[in-house]
Amino acid sequence: MPSPARRVLTGLAAAACALSLALPAEAAPRQSPRGADNSTQARQITSAATSAATRIKQKKTPPGRATETTRALDAALAQMVQSGATGATARVQTPALSWSGAAGLRDKDRGAPAGRQDRFRVASNTKMMIATLVLQEVDRGVWSLDQRVATVMPHLFPAHQDVTFRQLLSHTAGVPNGTAELLAAQVKDPTSEAELVAALSRDYTPQQHIDLVNAVPWTEPGKFLYSNAGYIALGMLLETQNKQPLQQLLQQRVFRPAGMKHSSYLTDPGLKGPSLAEDAWLGGSDGWMELDTFDPDVFGAAGAVLSTTEDLNSFTRALVSGRLISRPLLAQMSTPASSGALQYGLGLYRIPGPCPSAGAEPWFYGHDGAAMGTLSVAFTSADGKRSISRVPSGATCPASRGVGASTRSWFPCWKQPASVDPRQRQ
Repeated sequence: MPSPARRVLTGLAAAACALSLALPAEAAPRQSPRGADNSTQARQITSAATSAATRIKQKKTPPGRATETTRALDAALAQMVQSGATGATARVQTPALSWSGAAGLRDKDRGAPAGRQDRFRVASNTKMMIATLVLQEVDRGVWSLDQRVATVMPHLFPAHQDVTFRQLLSHTAGVPNGTAELLAAQVKDPTSEAELVAALSRDYTPQQHIDLVNAVPWTEPGKFLYSNAGYIALGMLLETQNKQPLQQLLQQRVFRPAGMKHSSYLTDPGLKGPSLAEDAWLGGSDGWMELDTFDPDVFGAAGAVLSTTEDLNSFTRALVSGRLISRPLLAQMSTPASSGALQYGLGLYRIPGPCPSAGAEPWFYGHDGAAMGTLSVAFTSADGKRSISRVPSGATCPASRGVGASTRSWFPCWKQPASVDPRQRQ
């Protein structure tokens, strides 16, 4: 049987390093690494979290504004906590509805309830923002998508000189994941939870990520292989080209124009402002892992942004409306670049929308993000009129739950014109 630390390391590699296609559905209890049945696991989590079942602190729809739809959304959010999350927050916006809510606690050890504007680590949702910066360079004529990155940084991938910007954005360059290799190199004793926490708390440079993937075999170019290191490389390329740190580029060219007032790119441990705590439930007798010292350099440009549900909705709407990049590039960004089950484009992917129209469902565009303590999603319709973001905290990644069905279930099917696929826009 795998040791607790090894199970955690494996779980991190699966949840935070690979694309998290196993996000929790509204009522799905987390899976125990030891394989406990759902009812047993739900009881264990409820007891450990202290916020579930017997005393859910919840910020519901204000009295007088509640409808059947908002009551259903309030209940779905509460169910996240009843199923094991320490806290949860979510936001749904449509032409006919603007709803947000929060349930549970910010921190399992304190009594403060979670809030609608609480910040949280968005993890791989950061990739949409990094991709936006890259595509802005393409819009400006500085780069082209099929340009080799070696023309900007000749020694970035010495043995792979043909890697292009398009390949890095679409995870088709063959670059290994990077984060998994980084952590594995630091954890010498697989039975030591302390070593794992120390590895997650170290200060890493982007070059350390790149050195590790340059030292191991790559896969064949053209095949989809989710890579954090590929996006860390894109961050390095952006800083080299612009001679500015990534946090400044994001603030000036993404956060500010998108109206993201509560977002930041973190480079040091600690969370700014009211935030959902970084606690990870390991299951069974292993209990909780507290990650107050977690250093976002573990993810870097692949996942270091701190944000809110309001800001994530603002970002996805600004992106698909053409406020951040041109419509021709938006069409390329939204078009799947590989033939696999995950319809991944350039820094985002698409899922079927919730409301059938003329026999076909429109697409929703966005991403998900898995850190040790949070599992977030952010999606919007192609016209930007319908958007959702949500996150439970104190969670680990359960198995076999699809992000698409889970996200779509949060939307009522309102009587509005169908979204227009951005590829069909003029």
